Amino acid sequence: MMSLPVVICRPGARAAPLAEAIDAEGFAVERAEVMALEALPETQAMRAAWLDFDQFRRVVVTSPFAAECLAEALDRYWPQLPVGIEYYGVGPSTAAALHDTLGVRVHVPPSGKEHSSEALLSLGSLQRLTGQRTLLVGGEGGRALLGETLAERGARLTHLAVYRRRLLEPSPTLRHRLREGDYHALVVSSGEILEHLARWCSCTALDQPLIVSSHRLATLAGTLGFRVPVVASGATPTALAAAVARARDPKEADVDHDDLEKG
Repeated sequence: MMSLPVVICRPGARAAPLAEAIDAEGFAVERAEVMALEALPETQAMRAAWLDFDQFRRVVVTSPFAAECLAEALDRYWPQLPVGIEYYGVGPSTAAALHDTLGVRVHVPPSGKEHSSEALLSLGSLQRLTGQRTLLVGGEGGRALLGETLAERGARLTHLAVYRRRLLEPSPTLRHRLREGDYHALVVSSGEILEHLARWCSCTALDQPLIVSSHRLATLAGTLGFRVPVVASGATPTALAAAVARARDPKEADVDHDDLEKG
């Protein structure tokens, strides 16, 4: 067991499986509470979408927590889920949440591609959407790429934000670790969290391994001054834990030097 912990910054219930996966690799784990996920009160637009849910041809969900909020809403309005709807998740964790809560089959990005909006949009079934009613479910803010592209491809789009992300000030313990670089690796799979934490990172911390879930985040990390971003094969607990395990071996770690140079 390593004496220094791996600090993970995944909010909500999804932190527990990630902590278990990293622990299984033989590392101590410390959870950092730096973001809270809060379901939003139901609005008129939400209620209209839930009542007309059977009219949608496609439903695109951007995160596991969005999937949980969707499932909770549908449980109130639809004792039996409508048929004939195609479901899409940005990554396997979102797909798993949809399957677990709704029991539906979910389309995800092709195998071998990063779990991202761009990868999801590469699916053949999302290329021509003329006149198709499409529901996009996610959180407040975030990237506009999915919604803009679906609309450009002809979808009759309804975009609902069902939760908000609230950044939390780091605890005294975490601030100490970020000031001293006192950890084995830092695991972050959100650009918003990464930008938030960078404010407290010293030069020492910026030289420590940073585990990210995509090359896009590695690029952002480079612009923020992180020198050792290690790119996992995805945002799943298994993928992030595997990246932690190889982070200290420069021959094994996928350090995104190209993106660092761009930054």
